[in-house]
Amino acid sequence: MTPRRIFALLAASSLVAVACTGGGSIDSTTSSAPSAGPTDSAVATTTTAPTPTDAALLAGVADSSQLPGDLPAVTGAWGTDWTRTTVVLDELKIGIFASDPRDVIAPIDDPVFESVAAGEEWLGERDPGLLVRFDRGARFYPLAILTQHEIVNDELGDLPVAVTYCPLCNTGVVFDRRIDGTIHRFGVSGLLRKSDLVMWDDLTHSLWQQITGDGIVGTHAGRQLTFVPSSIVSFSEFVESFPDGEVMSRDTGFQRRYGLNPYEFYSSRQTPFGFFDEELDDRFPALERVVGVSIDGVEKAYPFSVISSEGAVNDVVAGTEVVVFWGGDTADALDGGSIATSQAIGTAVAYSPVVDGTILSFVSISDSVYEDEETGSRWNILGEATDGPLAGEVLEPVIHRNEFWFAWAAFFTDGDVYGS
Repeated sequence: MTPRRIFALLAASSLVAVACTGGGSIDSTTSSAPSAGPTDSAVATTTTAPTPTDAALLAGVADSSQLPGDLPAVTGAWGTDWTRTTVVLDELKIGIFASDPRDVIAPIDDPVFESVAAGEEWLGERDPGLLVRFDRGARFYPLAILTQHEIVNDELGDLPVAVTYCPLCNTGVVFDRRIDGTIHRFGVSGLLRKSDLVMWDDLTHSLWQQITGDGIVGTHAGRQLTFVPSSIVSFSEFVESFPDGEVMSRDTGFQRRYGLNPYEFYSSRQTPFGFFDEELDDRFPALERVVGVSIDGVEKAYPFSVISSEGAVNDVVAGTEVVVFWGGDTADALDGGSIATSQAIGTAVAYSPVVDGTILSFVSISDSVYEDEETGSRWNILGEATDGPLAGEVLEPVIHRNEFWFAWAAFFTDGDVYGS
């Protein structure tokens, strides 16, 4: 099935778009992008694309002869420094054709939050969302909203964060928005690389790879954003553990039918959409989900098909103990037309198993219930001890994602695979 294409008639020109750019919401009323801001002279040295002559530069943008394919048509007015890059520019694909595609898929810059009770009025128990914990509690960002906006610029207390989701790769990642102490605002560039969302920042117009947090083109090429732990869980799992938590509201300032899936049947495909043109790794189905754990630059994948039969996986990544829990019936946000009633895909979360200096070993005793062998305490899938000597203790999540196998294999070619 080809991606859904969304047509919006603009005053000056027509726009042909494929969101995330495979099928999400398009905003023809988005304001123009801000002008280029200050640069960062402290950026690390990176590999570069062919350097144009001074005469070939216009407002800091390389002459179109230096940019591959159709890129000049949509990036000609950007303040991006195209001479600074850590990637081959030919890998960048245009997902949205517009005079300026940035933020045509509009991020949410002023999110509104509501109570769990208010969220229950429109979210189903199986609705998936990104769970982020912070010192004041926890927030739930429904994929029903993120599939259509992809980025939420938010603040968790004093911590400015970008909550991001790429539907084409199923990557939900949260970043600290500060770079050298300066808060950046992130948006959807309209470009893709290996089918993954490429973000942009409004201060330097640098481009950022969402799945890795790497600056890939521009002033910040070679930098990496700081990850904030997050997990994709069901709404009911969030409610059970955080009855006083906050839920991102449908009051986004946009007219949307949140809960409808613009990527219907995507995860049932055998191959990703055409934005991915690399050879597929055939060890697992292309659109199988994996838990991608990232510790100290070391990556390891835990395919759902492997860990679902174990329930709890005790392992070591980069010399660090980890445990991966799998269970539940979280809905697949990228299959059925209605997200809340879509097929079950399950919940998979990675934690540090260390509590008060003791490394715990876990076994699954029933769906979404786990027991540590050291104390016999019982734990739920969100890493909370609910019964036994350690009742009340909470496991620390490690940085992880739930991306599709094809994306993990393409970006982490040197990574390990559990059970492979």
